[in-house]
Amino acid sequence: MAVDYTVIVVYLAGMLAMGWWGMRRAGSKSEFLVAGRRLGPAMYSGTMAAIVLGGASTIGGVGLGYQYGLSGAWMVLTIGLGLLALSVFFSARIARLRVYTVSEMLDLRYGGRAGVISGVVMWAYTLMLAVTSTIAYATIFDVLFDMDRTAAIVLGGSIVVAYSTLGGMWSITLTDMVQFVVKTVGVLLLLLPIAVVRAGGFSEMRAQLPTEYFDPLGIGGETIFTYVLIYTFGMLIGQDIWQRVFTARSDRTARWGGTVAGTYCLAYALAGAVIGTAAKVLYPKLSSADDAFATIVKDELPAGVRGLVLAAALAAVMSTSSGALIACATVANNDIWARLRGVVTSSGGQQHDEVRGNRAFILIMGIAVIGTAIAIDDVVEALTVAYNLLVGGLLVPILGGLLWKRGTVQGALASVVVGGLAVIGLMAGYGILANEPVYYGLLSSLAAYLVVSLATPATDAAVLAAWRERLAGRSPEPLSEPVPAPR
Repeated sequence: MAVDYTVIVVYLAGMLAMGWWGMRRAGSKSEFLVAGRRLGPAMYSGTMAAIVLGGASTIGGVGLGYQYGLSGAWMVLTIGLGLLALSVFFSARIARLRVYTVSEMLDLRYGGRAGVISGVVMWAYTLMLAVTSTIAYATIFDVLFDMDRTAAIVLGGSIVVAYSTLGGMWSITLTDMVQFVVKTVGVLLLLLPIAVVRAGGFSEMRAQLPTEYFDPLGIGGETIFTYVLIYTFGMLIGQDIWQRVFTARSDRTARWGGTVAGTYCLAYALAGAVIGTAAKVLYPKLSSADDAFATIVKDELPAGVRGLVLAAALAAVMSTSSGALIACATVANNDIWARLRGVVTSSGGQQHDEVRGNRAFILIMGIAVIGTAIAIDDVVEALTVAYNLLVGGLLVPILGGLLWKRGTVQGALASVVVGGLAVIGLMAGYGILANEPVYYGLLSSLAAYLVVSLATPATDAAVLAAWRERLAGRSPEPLSEPVPAPR
């Protein structure tokens, strides 16, 4: 394993070096949080694909392929479909808003007062998303170094926290581009063909496995529908995804770059399912489907290649973890802490030393993520909680604000509160992994939004006019540097 260790160590050292380099470019709030809003198509596509394809998409995607065959691709397919929908229908408008968080968008659309409550829900989602990625370090470092779970989480988490804290979005963008290349080479170009060959080719895989392993809908219609609700719609509204849209230098970059990234996700989904199906032929009696990725990498790949593929798995985990971490810190600082302190963001008033403040929040949230990851053992449950809260609490007011001019701030607040509480209560009653919480939570959120919006006065015409100007990109760009407080 000496060659593999060298590959991994060089990769991790490179991540820290890019964090240090990114620190030199992150001199303003805009540079630190959204890379100055100037990423071109190549970097935008690579970083967007990197953030949405994390440990769940890589290790979990292979595990679903091991359990269900080719239909195990549906989880990652719905992520890709969500990214395509976001890019084609919404990304240009989102990019033109020139904000930093989803809650700022809600305040612009509804005239204020929605930020703190929606920020709390979004913060909970991004925190749990970062936690799930951090937990995945344990699996990879266990294969590499036979490392204790807690030590693995601390090691992997500390590297991500370090480079994210140093350079913010610039560091994350640079590392994500490397991670995108490593994932492409490691998973698509190396592991996929080697796994198929080791399993005897597709004809042997068909001969060895039941026919349902090759049924595109074998995982079940209800499961696919739930994936669409959670992941496809989750891609439309997540702070971690929107914050990447904010980095695009133009509407066209956001639309076409995101479309390329979404298409890449579809290919990645099929690759993971095929690798998992091959692993089922090679290791039919694994105790856990999630062990399929690590097992086939450890036993079937030659030295050096094994290290590169494990680096690809690390890349997948780190890209999602760092993106979720900066999103969590941005929401915590700009949507919750700043509002509670009475400090308004650049779209409305006074500011403090924002780069230093956001850097401190990344460090604080990073420590919280590592601690929570150590305490929680179930990745799937943590990810389900994250997406249930996001979709049940925020999908309706966000899409309603973009598509329905009659929606009001009272309706938005009612939707967030009712949907969020319904999801939490239903998860307690039905169980975290049940489908009912997101189904009924989303319906209750929609009902609250419609009823309360229609029962309250329409949003002020001046607010809607300003909103339309911002959506069209005709309003002045908000200041990204500190401005003196009004006296």
